[in-house]
Amino acid sequence: MNFRMQGIECSFRHAYIQRQALLDIGMDQRKATEVFHEWAEKGKDAGMERGHAPSVDVMLNLLLEGVDKPFSAIDIGCGNGWVVRKFAEHPLCNNALGIDGAVAMVERAREIDPNGTYCIGQLPEWSPEQPVDLIHSMECLYYLKQPIDFLRNIHDNWMKSGGKMVIGMDHYKENPESHDWPQSLNVHMTTLSIDTWVKGLEDAGFEDVKAIQTGAKEGWNGTLVLSAIKPHRP
Repeated sequence: MNFRMQGIECSFRHAYIQRQALLDIGMDQRKATEVFHEWAEKGKDAGMERGHAPSVDVMLNLLLEGVDKPFSAIDIGCGNGWVVRKFAEHPLCNNALGIDGAVAMVERAREIDPNGTYCIGQLPEWSPEQPVDLIHSMECLYYLKQPIDFLRNIHDNWMKSGGKMVIGMDHYKENPESHDWPQSLNVHMTTLSIDTWVKGLEDAGFEDVKAIQTGAKEGWNGTLVLSAIKPHRP
């Protein structure tokens, strides 16, 4: 399948998050998976899919560029499974799996795609039974308390040698418009700079680490997209 590059616009993300800000100040922080579970129950997963689609198109083009043999793939933070379904449409995909900690999101994915493979699991504890060739993750890893440590786990336990990973995120240091999201949602988010993410990937053992920002406009610095390759072992 050809994932078409398209003009990128700043989505509704910030306004969407602000509309969910109904939590009282002073409450204990909630788990991100609880928030997204509730959003799935309210049918908001479709809006998330539409909002992230332009950035994900860019990510999938990067991830699938040059793929010329059968591959397996995982989408970390799969939501309703829409990226897993995109993987499955590719003629060379022999296995695609989605993992998410929000139960209702996974239930929704299974409802839409009963033949797909979707797992309920909490990060960083969960890991796949077998390593894969390609990993995609959009708007997920910064919810972890120690996302840089998790990069090493992905490198060592999730990926085959020569495998490629693409990560996308809207919450990062150089995108100040996103800095109030942890307070708005009352959810932990780890706010890191682009350089910190790049160094974290390199320190985890990845090579050919690249960072781009896509969809930037006035008042919005776009989605940070990171790509990296696990080197072939001799």
